[in-house]
Amino acid sequence: MDGHSMQPKLHIIICSTRPGRVGPYVGKWFHKLAVRHGKFAALLVDLAEFNLPVYDEPEHPVLQRYQHTHTKNWSASVNAADAYVFVTPEYNFGPPPALLNALNYVYKEWNYKPAGIVSYGGVSGGLRSALVEKLTLTTLKMMPMVEAVTIQHVSKLIDQKKNFTPQDHHVSSGQAMLDELHKWTLALRTMRI
Repeated sequence: MDGHSMQPKLHIIICSTRPGRVGPYVGKWFHKLAVRHGKFAALLVDLAEFNLPVYDEPEHPVLQRYQHTHTKNWSASVNAADAYVFVTPEYNFGPPPALLNALNYVYKEWNYKPAGIVSYGGVSGGLRSALVEKLTLTTLKMMPMVEAVTIQHVSKLIDQKKNFTPQDHHVSSGQAMLDELHKWTLALRTMRI
């Protein structure tokens, strides 16, 4: 096993699924930051590609007896990661419904894993969305990081080529969050053996 394959797997999940979203631009930036950070095997995951309908499994997710291909695909993706970063907007003071739906689709696959949040929006930077999201994460036995990236007035930081240009505090916040995420990832691994 080479050194890279032994690195914990970090899934950076783009949580908005709507047309015209800016999540992919923020997600691509954070993915590059995580790769440069060097402590994770980082993968960018687009929730929109899973095309999850409103939860439609006949049995409780804790049983893991999935009937639908979309659920099996999502379960495999979630299960493959050791840690997550949710790149999330704010919809009416809360997380996007697509994210809450995706979180609720599976259960054991999330357990005992840490999660960071990169939120974006207008003047609040998606902070209220992140706070509400943490309630669901802890109920899924996940450990949300205190450290976070909060991006205010996100549209002003995206150029015509659709590149997100972070400010210095976004970079330093992201690095601090990745450092903490790595510590928790190593610590929580022992609970999943």
